[in-house]
Amino acid sequence: MIVTVTANPSIDLTMAVEARPKGDVQRARWVLVEPSGKGVNVAVALHRTGRESLAVVPVGRGPGAHLAPMLDALQLRYVGVPVPGHVRTNVSLIEDDGTTSKINEAGAALGPDAAAALVDASLAHSQPGDWVAWCGSLPAGFDVDVLADAVAAARAAGRHVAVDTSQAALKNVLTRPAAEVPHLIKPNAEELADLTGRGFATLGDIADAATSLVASGVRTVLVSLGPDGAILADRDGARHGAARPERVANTAGAGDSLLAGYLGAGHATADDRLAAAVRFGAAAVAQAGTLFTPPSTFPTAHVQPVDRATALTAPVTEPLSQEATT
Repeated sequence: MIVTVTANPSIDLTMAVEARPKGDVQRARWVLVEPSGKGVNVAVALHRTGRESLAVVPVGRGPGAHLAPMLDALQLRYVGVPVPGHVRTNVSLIEDDGTTSKINEAGAALGPDAAAALVDASLAHSQPGDWVAWCGSLPAGFDVDVLADAVAAARAAGRHVAVDTSQAALKNVLTRPAAEVPHLIKPNAEELADLTGRGFATLGDIADAATSLVASGVRTVLVSLGPDGAILADRDGARHGAARPERVANTAGAGDSLLAGYLGAGHATADDRLAAAVRFGAAAVAQAGTLFTPPSTFPTAHVQPVDRATALTAPVTEPLSQEATT
């Protein structure tokens, strides 16, 4: 079982436009409305590929009142934690060349009771040996120490723990003793730069930064690199995986699909889990919406030692300036 926890879920509104509007008026070519948030996206990808999953999410008022029936329509197993605020709406603009621009609402504040209910639900609906994956940004009122305590509690209860968040929340989780940090973290290149204070020009730079985190106590670091695939670092070193997508239609949610591919590969070898991750990520970017739909044929994945001199498509020179994890 893989339980995902999304403290800040959303209703995703995706619109296809000829080019990103800059003060003019355009008509959307098509529109999709989907339930979302990083943990929801991971759970949907797992569910649609036959893996046992359950999503833990706050359900609230306003537009977010539609979240629960939308999850029902997907036949996704979930536990809804009632909250007094509203579930946010996020907007994605997809241009003809696949460029994706996102506008993410902040989301409603969660008080201590709601935060505790999410933590309790994640443990009540999982068993020792299951994965509990905390995914996405933390809304106002959800203190970073609550997340760190939740990770520690899950580890003490025998769960495998993954965390896909960024900035203060991720940094705080990693300050805990080795027995209380996540087994797996999944930053992208920008989040890894912010976490380590490094800039990256090559795959070797990414591998070095990820390996430094393994040395500090994290068992596995899975770094999503967009068109450059992903790097997996663990106690056996670092390896690079890549898969060529059929096309690039929408990059939103690709990192979530990558994490789903890794977690869904279960007890396979590290190379096979990385291969599954990049296949899921490459399949995701070829799709119009945020939610993962399995293709008839997954892209072929290639996993190999890191070619340290290979330049990144988009070098990273500065840390994140704002909370970017959805």
